[in-house]
Amino acid sequence: MRLSNVKMGGMWMSELAAASGLPVATVKYYLREGLLPAGEATGATRARYGEEHVRRLRLVRALTEVAGLRLEAVRAVLAAVDDEDRSFHDAMGSVHHRLTGPGAEPSPGAVAQVAALVERRGWHLYEPNPHALALARALDALSGLDRPADDALLDDYADAAQAVAERDIAAVGREDRVAGAEHAVVGTLLLEPVLLLLRRMAQEDASARLG
Repeated sequence: MRLSNVKMGGMWMSELAAASGLPVATVKYYLREGLLPAGEATGATRARYGEEHVRRLRLVRALTEVAGLRLEAVRAVLAAVDDEDRSFHDAMGSVHHRLTGPGAEPSPGAVAQVAALVERRGWHLYEPNPHALALARALDALSGLDRPADDALLDDYADAAQAVAERDIAAVGREDRVAGAEHAVVGTLLLEPVLLLLRRMAQEDASARLG
């Protein structure tokens, strides 16, 4: 594994660990596992590290502590981020696809409803798409409680989601693949509660206005 455009500095292992918020032992473990590229050797047992190493450690920490990914999945995500032959879209997709775990097989009807939504929106998704399957399972759960979500509801929610997603992606430079991957993990997982709480606050306001 390598980091592109690495700028070495005078940062030693202890300083690298402090800057990343990780114990020295953990940083050394990530080095042994190939999750962090080696620094610039300055002697038999010493090396210098740069800001790119700090950012890589923060990304690994986000993938493991925030997203809860196993090291095998983290390694696959980092490989996608580092592969300059893959597009920014591919790199982001590799991260996102690992944020949604497997589940039960959704019903054909729910799968078809989600597929129709994707087609109406003109969304560009990879197949098979774990998010689409998870959405189909959610629709099945709603139907099981006699609260089915019709196409009009999905379209309204999709409009709101599109606006949020475009705002998210616009905040990340296309050339900065590491920042994009970090944003995909931290931004997605930590901002989702913000969206949920804003929705609940808006519902409370809407109900008050209706009353």
